[in-house]
Amino acid sequence: MPRDFESGWIATLAITAMAAVLRFWHLSTPNKFVFDETYYAKDAFSLLKYGYARQFIDKPEGIADKQIIAGNLDVFKDTPSLTVHPEVGKWMIAAGEQLFGMNTFGWRFMPALFGTLTVLLLIRTVRRMTRSTLIGCIAGLLLAVDGLSVVMSRVALLDIFLAFWIVAAVSCLVADRDWSRRRLADSLDRGGFGRWMLIRPWRLAAGVCFGLALGTKWSAVWVIAGFGLLAFAWDLGARRAIGVRHAFWKSALIDGIPAFLSIVLVAVITYTATWTGWLLHDNAYDHNYASTHPAQGVMKVVPDDFRSLLYYHKEVLAFHTGDYIKHATHPYQSNPAGWPIVARPIGFDAVNDIKPGTAGCTAPAGTNCLSVISALGTPLLWWGGALALIAGLILWIGQRDWRFGLPIVGYLTCWVPWFFFDTRPIFFFYAVTMIPFTVIALALVLGKILGPAKAALQTSTPRRLIGSAAVGAFVVLVVLNFAYIWPILTDKVLPHPEWLSRMWFKSWI
Repeated sequence: MPRDFESGWIATLAITAMAAVLRFWHLSTPNKFVFDETYYAKDAFSLLKYGYARQFIDKPEGIADKQIIAGNLDVFKDTPSLTVHPEVGKWMIAAGEQLFGMNTFGWRFMPALFGTLTVLLLIRTVRRMTRSTLIGCIAGLLLAVDGLSVVMSRVALLDIFLAFWIVAAVSCLVADRDWSRRRLADSLDRGGFGRWMLIRPWRLAAGVCFGLALGTKWSAVWVIAGFGLLAFAWDLGARRAIGVRHAFWKSALIDGIPAFLSIVLVAVITYTATWTGWLLHDNAYDHNYASTHPAQGVMKVVPDDFRSLLYYHKEVLAFHTGDYIKHATHPYQSNPAGWPIVARPIGFDAVNDIKPGTAGCTAPAGTNCLSVISALGTPLLWWGGALALIAGLILWIGQRDWRFGLPIVGYLTCWVPWFFFDTRPIFFFYAVTMIPFTVIALALVLGKILGPAKAALQTSTPRRLIGSAAVGAFVVLVVLNFAYIWPILTDKVLPHPEWLSRMWFKSWI
């Protein structure tokens, strides 16, 4: 690892502080429910107040939202509500509401905090992967100025928590790779197997983080599967490197089985534990299902509470895959094929036709203003990242550079599964889990362009100087691109022509 512990942390914290400013700046604006905040913020407060999700008054339409903004929190019915995502993300939102109240800052505080912490985690993970504080900080800076990450950190939706727990789990696996290889290197060969490492603390931590990701959204299951296989591939490579014969079968036995237990089984246990609140409240939705439906066959050995929980999961799965949602449409739905190039971002909020001289509109007479929140990834970052992922795939296969396997596996497991669900409305903001892996690939490629610090001493060509200029120019362009789209990420009032100048394609409108 680099020998710059103090300066490395100073740089890390400086970039994290910048990310925090971007995510917390005027966080309570707009003072209303934005997009699906209307579900998650209220579900979170219901969990906080009652321990389980309750329905809220809905007639006339939007009355609950208006009352909450006005300070009246008596909006919940006595009947339980079927919520179609697990509870971890909503409990995290609830923590902010407990600290700061049931208001826009309260329900947006935790998304902003964990969006910021994702930047910190990414810096340290890439630093560990590359043994370079500079490359780690480049990765963190790029994530800090991604438009989609900023927007998702400023609204009370679940996906920023999903991204955080996935990055946390992967960072634990990277730390485990170092931890286990150091021990293998110290052990030489023990009985033709190499060192046995049945308990690996970092893998247990990864299992917990994966379980919390799954407890936020079920789409984490694909990431768990992908990184489980990648972790085994790392173990197999390590056994081969120390000369273990028949390494595949031996590694499957002494690494694969413990890895399954510490990653998958721990994730399942953690996920089940996240439903403790539901299990403890008899009034929760479907909680009494088992008492009115006697068990049959092998299900007789399953406790009634858990049979009811299984049925609840069946109901949620039916919602996500049933005919109702397959025939639904939404004006901002997008095909995942277009996500890597930001083909169809989503508008979270818009106030149109703001007259000159009102609400901060400085447009000349005859031209109105508008304020919008567009979940738009920073275009140059996403387009450059798409090229970096292609280059990374080539380098992973061609040069067998293990580092590129991590962003490739992460990106694909966060992206490809959505193609199997494109008969229902899906949205670009789901791709917020992809951008950390995009940034990792991009940082690794920029590191290749930058070249090693000693390159200038080895040749007469100013290798490092040229690489630094190219990398610096790209990073500056990304930052400027982000600054240009900042107003449409954060609900700023803009004259219509200025807003239109930021809508580069018709599909963005």
